[in-house]
Amino acid sequence: MKYKKALEYARTMRKSQTPAEQFFWEKVRRRRFMGLKFNRQFVIQHWEQMGERFFFIPDFHCFEKNLLVEIDGGIHKEQIEYDRGRENILKEMGYHIIRFDNEEVLNEWDKVAKKLENFIKSI
Repeated sequence: MKYKKALEYARTMRKSQTPAEQFFWEKVRRRRFMGLKFNRQFVIQHWEQMGERFFFIPDFHCFEKNLLVEIDGGIHKEQIEYDRGRENILKEMGYHIIRFDNEEVLNEWDKVAKKLENFIKSI
């Protein structure tokens, strides 16, 4: 996949966020969370083979902490091995990753915020 195509896909994903992603974005955008800048659906190249590039597009990314935040819906219960492999690659690249369920973000924001804050402080 070409970078331009991955970027177009990321832009499409930004326009069709889940309610949990929208809620999370409102809480962290414009440095509202701990003064950190977050990006949505940030394109990360993780591999190139025979001229073909492969990308991951995590839900949220924070440059200052090399942090990726994933907001998981039901599909992630069906792709546990894929997610685990993806996380391993991203961790090898130096990223810190934290995951939350959609319901957790929407219904327990205070707990999510505290967990995220503690995670960031531990980096």
